[in-house]
Amino acid sequence: MSLQVDIEKRLGDFVLRTAFETNGGITGLLGASGCGKSMTLKCIAGIETPDRGRIVLDGVTLFDAEWRINLPPQRRQVGYLFQHYALFPNMTVRGNILCGLHGERDKQKRERALRDVIGLLSLQGLENHRPSQLSGGQAQRTALARILVGSPRLLMLDEPFSALDSHLRDHLQWQLKKLLADFGRDVLLVTHSRDEAYHLCQRMAVMENGTMLAVKETKALFADPGTSGAAHLTGCKNIVPARKAGEYEVDIPGWGVRMTTAQPVREGLTAIGIRAHYFNPRTGINRFPIRYAGEMEEPFEWILQFRYASQREDAPAIWWRVPKDKRSPGFPQEIGVAPANILLLYD
Repeated sequence: MSLQVDIEKRLGDFVLRTAFETNGGITGLLGASGCGKSMTLKCIAGIETPDRGRIVLDGVTLFDAEWRINLPPQRRQVGYLFQHYALFPNMTVRGNILCGLHGERDKQKRERALRDVIGLLSLQGLENHRPSQLSGGQAQRTALARILVGSPRLLMLDEPFSALDSHLRDHLQWQLKKLLADFGRDVLLVTHSRDEAYHLCQRMAVMENGTMLAVKETKALFADPGTSGAAHLTGCKNIVPARKAGEYEVDIPGWGVRMTTAQPVREGLTAIGIRAHYFNPRTGINRFPIRYAGEMEEPFEWILQFRYASQREDAPAIWWRVPKDKRSPGFPQEIGVAPANILLLYD
């Protein structure tokens, strides 16, 4: 099972240029609103037509501009869960799900498939409910059932939790994680939430302004995002311009410090990133005097801000996250960061 996408599409001044491959499992498309994530899915599904390029699913060419191949959506065997589910309001749960079997003429097979997917997604007892009578989670499962009942070769989910409150979203992530693992085919998940992507996806493709910044295994991407854009989208709070000072050294003019790195520094370095959890008053390496700049309390953590003693006053304060049970009395005079926790960024 594999998906190969290499397409370009122009929409006014916006240009989508995206290229990636999947090879089973769940691949996340992570990026801010308007970066081209949903447009990528629409091109794969056949709802939108790229200007150039190629899309191949499990060896079948869905689109090829050069050869003028453009299969209609109903022949692509792609399941697409829209952001707001797109259930038919005048149909029951049963009717909505059966829409996914419009090509199956055998009544017994339709009923068997309907019964199986209702059991799979725990929709028993809701068959005669209309969408207005469903909770957010029930509506999501109904929309997913309508897709899965047709046995798609590729499942695409566009912000599947955006319409749900935080408690229900967290609960359904567990259910969806298990369901997608059992699906056994390629899945594309569009999200702007790094936590959602980290929880559910084995691989991640980071998008910004219509362009792919990086495609990596999820944990590898968080450990080494590679660019300032990818570091920002994966939640790094401290990104600052830097330059190479040696094979394992970087100068950070805005902070007025030089730091040692674990990775060799390549030519073309533009910035470094340090995640807010990585600072430690007990670390002896990359240790410098600091001064207090502010704090904010969260339910289980403190967000502390500081500046290095040599840092310019107009430079943004540095974020430091500390679990409440780990915070020491007072504020440290010095703080360090391990060389392995310095992200080298090349834009």
